[in-house]
Amino acid sequence: MCGIAGVIDFHKKSTRSDIKSMIEPLNHRGPDGEGVSLFKSKNATIGFGHKRLSIIDLSQTGKQPMTLSHLHITYNGEIYNYQEIKNELLGLGHHFNGESDTEMILHAYTEWGIKAVKKFIGMFAIALFDEKKQEVVFIRDRAGVKPLFCYQKNDLILFSSELKSFHEHAEFEKKLDLNAVAAYMQYGNVPTPHCIFKNCAKVKPGHYLKINLENKSQQETQYWNVYDYYNQPKLKLSFPEAKIQTKELLKSAFNYRMVADVPVGVFLSGGYDSTTVSSLIQAESTARLKTFTIGVPDIGLNEAPYARDIAKHLGTDHTEINCTEEEAIEMIKDLPFFYDEPFADSSAIPTTLVSKAARKDVTVALSADGGDEIFGGYNRYDYMHRYGKTLNSIPKAFRKVLVGAMGNISSEKIPVLKNKYNFHNRYEKLKTVLNDPSEKEIMLSLSQQFNDEQMKNVMKSEFKTLPTMFQSKEMLKDFKSPLSYMMAIDFQTYMLDDILQKVDRATMTNSLEGREPMLDHRILEFAAQLPDEYKYQNGVKKRILREITHEYVPKELLDRPKMGFAIPIAKWLKNELRNHVEEYLSKDRVEKQGIFNWAFIAKLKVEFYAGRKEYDSKLWYFLMFQMWYERWMEN
Repeated sequence: MCGIAGVIDFHKKSTRSDIKSMIEPLNHRGPDGEGVSLFKSKNATIGFGHKRLSIIDLSQTGKQPMTLSHLHITYNGEIYNYQEIKNELLGLGHHFNGESDTEMILHAYTEWGIKAVKKFIGMFAIALFDEKKQEVVFIRDRAGVKPLFCYQKNDLILFSSELKSFHEHAEFEKKLDLNAVAAYMQYGNVPTPHCIFKNCAKVKPGHYLKINLENKSQQETQYWNVYDYYNQPKLKLSFPEAKIQTKELLKSAFNYRMVADVPVGVFLSGGYDSTTVSSLIQAESTARLKTFTIGVPDIGLNEAPYARDIAKHLGTDHTEINCTEEEAIEMIKDLPFFYDEPFADSSAIPTTLVSKAARKDVTVALSADGGDEIFGGYNRYDYMHRYGKTLNSIPKAFRKVLVGAMGNISSEKIPVLKNKYNFHNRYEKLKTVLNDPSEKEIMLSLSQQFNDEQMKNVMKSEFKTLPTMFQSKEMLKDFKSPLSYMMAIDFQTYMLDDILQKVDRATMTNSLEGREPMLDHRILEFAAQLPDEYKYQNGVKKRILREITHEYVPKELLDRPKMGFAIPIAKWLKNELRNHVEEYLSKDRVEKQGIFNWAFIAKLKVEFYAGRKEYDSKLWYFLMFQMWYERWMEN
């Protein structure tokens, strides 16, 4: 696990010093060592930099950048089945100097070329220079667990695990992409493959990008696609058979992610996903598993008692981390540095805090992200089942009349309901889905903070709506169901750009390797082909995962409303962060930037402080952008 950065410079101006400067801001990702290599080809200078967090093979034989004959690599991630692939390569006559998975990648690439990636079980962002072929290849893992950014302009290509590296190269032009700003305001992040800066993009998950150094051509290829599995006939397995196979896949994925030469632990929230991970691992081990939970009692964020009971039942070596509201608020000022692209998920705060605490005892921590997206756990899946068919059954002509009426009647004029929490947001979303009750529009409505019409008031300048996976048409009608569609979209949007970005930055900021056992591609492929009713049935979400978990933990310890990391943003904005709102969202500052419509922000502030609590998220989106803008655009 590491931080990587580097250049492909067709002007041949970049130096070792440039690469060294680019990796310095990544020290938190790899405090155990660093390396810089510079290669001169006929047409370009190639520079690879690496910051190392030692997890597998702590010796110098695991140091990067690494070279094998004509191949050079800098790499961030873990290949969990590297020992099995290594044994296969040994049988084919390969010889190894050390025990690292990095060396295995080089040998695998020598033997099988780019097809080697299909053998890898893991998370990875790889940059590989092939001197013979005169090409550089960027490869990103299937789910997108590990980040990889690219900047391209004027015959210069920069790459890095984090955007902050680019600011250290003299040729980087820091220009804001207003289309990306608009996308951030809708989703709370900048959706892949887009980036907040012009000429910058994210390498897509499940893709590799080949750059030919002789003619400067580029070829992007998708080697894995989640739709390939959703677009398959459902497996003809009984529920008991499916349960057995699911359990075996889970055990395999979890055990792989326990392999390390350093201490390993698990984040245990007390919900089904983290309990599943902890249960299956502890059942397979004689040693007590280290588990960690965070609680912030004075702000209502306190799952600690539930996790404590489950840890006691499982017999794990449990650490309960308590922090204060002051500690949580203090962290906000650092978020723009950690998340060097605008990011509005407030659960980044407790995720970072629990990562910081866990790092005192372990170097690797397993999360349980992905359970909701893979096994159908979100409340919105329930809403789709309950209300999707109803909305679609309403004749189009009648829906049109209703939308017209709602357009003429402000939510403010509806008695009683106007005083209900979040009624005004829901009123606007209902108008949208009545107009078009398709799965795509319902997902967009549930995912966007501001809809397309509202964005015209948010932005002062003109902008284009960026294409996202919400517009994907790869899900085939023959196999499409509302549930499978929503899970596939969530996997490629919310999971990728929110959850995985949040966990990567929260853990790596604290020099902690975060592993995602639920996102093993074998689990994804299998679960996508399970009948919908094995995941959701009669209001029961994550049905198959629940039943597996109940083999280890009694139902009564788990069945309670879904909590998540609910931060009291409304309270903070009204009190502790009121000065921040006034400072960062002042008329002078907003109008000087020329990005947002001041009149819209002013109205939002007035209504929020007058009692419209549901506008807290909208105000938070603005505040997080403004704090990011100050850190990266004004300094």
